Amino acid sequence: MEIPSHIGNLSHLTTLDLSNNKLTGRISSPIQNLSSIMNLYELKTLNLGYNLLSMEITFHIGNLFQLITLDLSNKKLTGGIPSSIQNLTKLETLKLENNLVTGEIPSWLFNINGLEDLFLGGNNLAWNNNAKIVPNCMLLQLSMKSCGLTGEIPDWISTYKTLQFLDLSENQLEGMFPQWLAEMEVGVLMLSDNSLMGSLPSSLFNSQSLVVLSLARNNFSRELPYNIGNATGLEILMLAGNNFSEKVPESISKIVFLKLLDLSRNRFSGNTLPDLSSLVLNIIDFSSNQFSGELPTNFPSLTKFLALGENNFSSSLPRNLINMSNLVHLDIHDNKITCEIPEFICQISTLQVLILRNNSLKGPIPNCISNLSSLQILDLSSNHLIDEIPAKFGNLVGMIETPHIFSQLLDIYNYSIELNDLIINWKKSQQGLSNHNLDLYFLLDLSTNQLSGEIPSSLGNLKALKLLNISHNNLTGKLPTSLGDLKSIESLDFSYNKISGSIPQSLAKLQQLTVLDVSNNNLTGKIPVGRQMDTMNNPNFYANNSGLCGMQIQVLCPQDHRSPTELTKPIEIESKETWFSWEEMVIGYSVGLFVTIGSIYLNGYFDPTPPPNRR
Repeated sequence: MEIPSHIGNLSHLTTLDLSNNKLTGRISSPIQNLSSIMNLYELKTLNLGYNLLSMEITFHIGNLFQLITLDLSNKKLTGGIPSSIQNLTKLETLKLENNLVTGEIPSWLFNINGLEDLFLGGNNLAWNNNAKIVPNCMLLQLSMKSCGLTGEIPDWISTYKTLQFLDLSENQLEGMFPQWLAEMEVGVLMLSDNSLMGSLPSSLFNSQSLVVLSLARNNFSRELPYNIGNATGLEILMLAGNNFSEKVPESISKIVFLKLLDLSRNRFSGNTLPDLSSLVLNIIDFSSNQFSGELPTNFPSLTKFLALGENNFSSSLPRNLINMSNLVHLDIHDNKITCEIPEFICQISTLQVLILRNNSLKGPIPNCISNLSSLQILDLSSNHLIDEIPAKFGNLVGMIETPHIFSQLLDIYNYSIELNDLIINWKKSQQGLSNHNLDLYFLLDLSTNQLSGEIPSSLGNLKALKLLNISHNNLTGKLPTSLGDLKSIESLDFSYNKISGSIPQSLAKLQQLTVLDVSNNNLTGKIPVGRQMDTMNNPNFYANNSGLCGMQIQVLCPQDHRSPTELTKPIEIESKETWFSWEEMVIGYSVGLFVTIGSIYLNGYFDPTPPPNRR
């Protein structure tokens, strides 16, 4: 949809907000409809954010002399920042972030006297480190995310005494955390994805103004300052991917408004954690550290996301977990938990993700897990579980129905932050799933245990399932024909069991199937042909089944009367070797996940930018 040309006839219009639409067109040519906006000489507010506009920013934008707010963020704009913008002497807010704008950031931007909010991040801009900035404005908000800043944090920023929001993330900044910045009373401070080092100055946490602190993925080290609890206004604290060590300071339990705490991928240690039970934390990530001792239980009942994986926690799963009545995501993988899976875990009815991989869990899988009606990701792999796969698993409602409404874990803030990917096993390697798209994932992994008995035919009910891995067990019997009802399945792994009989022809119905591994079993007979089964032609996935035959492994079946020449004739296959075939998810090893979340409103710090429309 394009902007109608007659909009330019509204000569006395002062506010034009067309954000969050699907507007198309160009803003560079006078003959385009969008150029009609350039005739609105009384405009004070122009917001075209979150649209599909392309091409360069028109030079004529500088003719709108009355503009106070100009928002061209989150589009596809290219080219440089036109020099005519410096003619907008009344400008207070300029938002150009998240486009494809290129070139050097002009220093004259900082000479616009009334400018308060300047957002340039997320483009292909470059900063001239030799630029001399003599501030003529009183900036309140400054975003220079991914703007090519190098060296130490520029000290000219210290002259903006009124600064409340500063985002310098995703640059190449080095050096120590400057003392002057620690004493500036900034409300939102984002320095993630740089190469900053050393310890944090204790004065940083004497600020009553600090609400958001993101220092993830730097090289900070040593202990956290003991007075961290003095920053009582903190609501988001993200320190993931550094080299912080020693114990987490007890004073952190004094930050009563803390909602998100991410200390993952550091070197924190100790066999006790601060008591966080009185806080309002929604998200806690202590994964990939060196914590030890019994699994802690002093977490708030409001917590939705709890990640404790890749530590040295031992003993059993504590019963106090049932007090976390809002828990959606529980990840305790790669620890030393040595107990049976307790039935009380089935009382956490809100669970959608349960990851207990690579511990020392023993005993049978409780039948009551099938009562977790919201569960859509269950990973119990690499433990010592015994007995049969519960037939009631076929009643896991969260893996049957699509679409499934997945709880948005981070729907409490107003801007983009990151969380670690959810790590799962995918064909003998680990892959990261973006937490931003977990509503698309339906996974069941019971591999590498000591499960026995037959595969329940009821598993065929799990029509939303994308991955089923029950490899490396002691399963016997035949492959149920009901597996052909798994209409969404992309990966089936039955390898390293004692399964006998033939591969059911019903698997040919699975149109999304890209991986089928039945190797190292006792299967016999002809491998099914037709549809997707014609693409399952990796001989390694059928290996060590002495009775199998078929074109996929180029072994002639006794009942097959075709000549060997016909048998080995190449099959024209149109397929791609992808993992997870749907197009709308973002999967990978990224350090973190950007998620738009919506309830912290930083009063007086900045006006939240509305999120784009999503599918």
